[in-house]
Amino acid sequence: MIPKETVDLILDTARIEEVIGDFVTLKRRGSSYVACCPFHNEKTPSFHVTPSKGIYKCFGCGKAGSAVGFVMEHEHMTYPEALRYLARRYNIEVHEEEESAEQIAARQRSESLLAASEFAFKFYKDQLKTDEGRAIGLAYFRSRGLLPETIEKYGLGWAPKDKDSFTKAAKDAGYKDEFLLETGLCSQWESDGSLHDRFYERVMFPIHSVSGRVIAFGGRTLLKEKSDKIAKYVNSKESEIYVKSRSLYGIWFAKSEMAKVDKCYLMEGYLDVLSMHQAGILNCVASSGTSLTEEQIRIIKKFTSNVTIMYDGDSAGLHAAIRAIGMILKEGMAPRVVFLPDGDDPDSFARKHTLEEIREFIDTHEQDGIAFKTDLLLSEAGGDPLKKANLINEIADTVADIPDPIRRQVYVDTVAERFGIESDIIQDRVRKTREKTAREERLADERRYARPSGPRYDSNGPRYDSNGAGYDSNGAGYDSNGAGYDNSGAVDNVIPSEASVSQRKNSRESILEPSERELLGFILRYGRTPLQFESDSEFFDPEGTQTVAEFIDSALYSDNIEFSNLPYRAAYNEYFRLYDEKLDQDAIVKTMMDGEDRTVADVAAQLSTEKYELTVHNFSEALTTTDSWLVNFVPRAILVYHDKRITAQQKELSRQLAEASADQLLDIMNQMGKLNAIKKTLNIKLGRLHK
Repeated sequence: MIPKETVDLILDTARIEEVIGDFVTLKRRGSSYVACCPFHNEKTPSFHVTPSKGIYKCFGCGKAGSAVGFVMEHEHMTYPEALRYLARRYNIEVHEEEESAEQIAARQRSESLLAASEFAFKFYKDQLKTDEGRAIGLAYFRSRGLLPETIEKYGLGWAPKDKDSFTKAAKDAGYKDEFLLETGLCSQWESDGSLHDRFYERVMFPIHSVSGRVIAFGGRTLLKEKSDKIAKYVNSKESEIYVKSRSLYGIWFAKSEMAKVDKCYLMEGYLDVLSMHQAGILNCVASSGTSLTEEQIRIIKKFTSNVTIMYDGDSAGLHAAIRAIGMILKEGMAPRVVFLPDGDDPDSFARKHTLEEIREFIDTHEQDGIAFKTDLLLSEAGGDPLKKANLINEIADTVADIPDPIRRQVYVDTVAERFGIESDIIQDRVRKTREKTAREERLADERRYARPSGPRYDSNGPRYDSNGAGYDSNGAGYDSNGAGYDNSGAVDNVIPSEASVSQRKNSRESILEPSERELLGFILRYGRTPLQFESDSEFFDPEGTQTVAEFIDSALYSDNIEFSNLPYRAAYNEYFRLYDEKLDQDAIVKTMMDGEDRTVADVAAQLSTEKYELTVHNFSEALTTTDSWLVNFVPRAILVYHDKRITAQQKELSRQLAEASADQLLDIMNQMGKLNAIKKTLNIKLGRLHK
């Protein structure tokens, strides 16, 4: 672990224009620099680097951040890896914090396993150059159309026929039995417990981690006679350095291209990947003998959200593709499917076609994942109405996996049109499916992003709406969890069901997100700017002025309001933690962007660099100074946020009204009446209505 003092030194020393200049040709423009963005293809520079603030921003693709964030994004490094890279760049010596005996032992054990694995990598690779290796292993690779440069680049090898060749070489090199057994490179004879090779008389495919370390192997037999005792493929056993469900074959070689073209082709086998890479389709990976897992999908998601499944077209391949579609959708990614002509797999197809022909085929035969699943299941259902009904439910459940509400609604409408039924029916099924897991996920998120307890700023000062403009005249609060509302501050007695809680959460987030984004944007751009209210303003405080951040926070805290958008909430809390440390505005934002919490870093990068857009009308109404503009628009933004929150509660009560019993109707109507009165007051304040 890198000590905090060293982290601070690294971040303070790194000059963003120098760091980015190592990868991108920057041209000075005034006090900043511009370039064509390295994260997307463009001809006109929209990538800006501002040394005075230590940030970069692309106004084309929207990527933004600090020096450490750039290294992480461009080089696909973890936060500690990026810090170590910057330390080397500026010749800063990194002394890791003193480890415990257990930590040292664990690290040394992991390194020993990796060392043994990398020794095996070199051994098998060298064996391909022996007479036996050339006659059998190399001949096989060449028969599969692999060129010498491909064989060399991917480190393909040969495990000799003798069952102790590797074992002898490894032991002679000083590798201990425990590490050879743990990595699965060796096994033990039952008779005397002595070691022998796990891999023998097989061509070898090394498996790399995302960072390029050799962590495992796949070995394929070339014996033609069939025997139940000889498996076609033997893979390394799982170990501390290799977990099959968290590994993808080819990821080390494919990750840069995946990020560059924003797409990944997902295949099944080693040779599929190798042949496609050799043909020029470099953004391919394979799950290699294991069913696709969530961990593997999340590895892909680090580099792209677009996945095209390219499995075999047999029954097993079709149903594996259907399963993969649902898993990819659940991660918020976009799955597509392409099946090759009968008799072909990606390996054989790549060997028979040019790069242009492969790309043209994919472009013309790719199909949306849900459309593919619909067509396939519909053909299986035939004319059976019960099977068709089950099919519709299954497709709706797949749509329910889509996190983005807009994309989800588009698919709801598409599926409804495809089957000729009302979209409300599909929507209802989708809603019920999403509610099954919503409560558990929400509770986990709430624990992760819990707001610190205790007051923030000016808890004894004037409330934002001391005259009752935002709420009712008794000052009753509007519960931040959307629970109910009455003029004594009590929660209504309509008990929300689990379904209504889930629906309310999704509805509230979509309604409130723009306002929460605006308020957080004010904080991240102008947080320490004092609000200079005139003496006749209802917000004027004769005892002193509040900053933008303090004004917004006191307005929210006085009514126990938290942001519904969890990343915004996390960024909000981190901002005020740093605010309490008396850092200036630029230092707060840069510290957030430099931090290890990349969710907070991304929000800070986006909202602190995003230019606030005024409409022509608002601009004409505003004064020319920033101070005058802020005293007009910050209070207005809070009013708009309150208005949106009232709207969200009205929607929830309207939904409850449709399901309420006779005993509940009066209570709900009373609450709706109060909310309508509050909304009217807000709209008068916003100038939408006249008194």
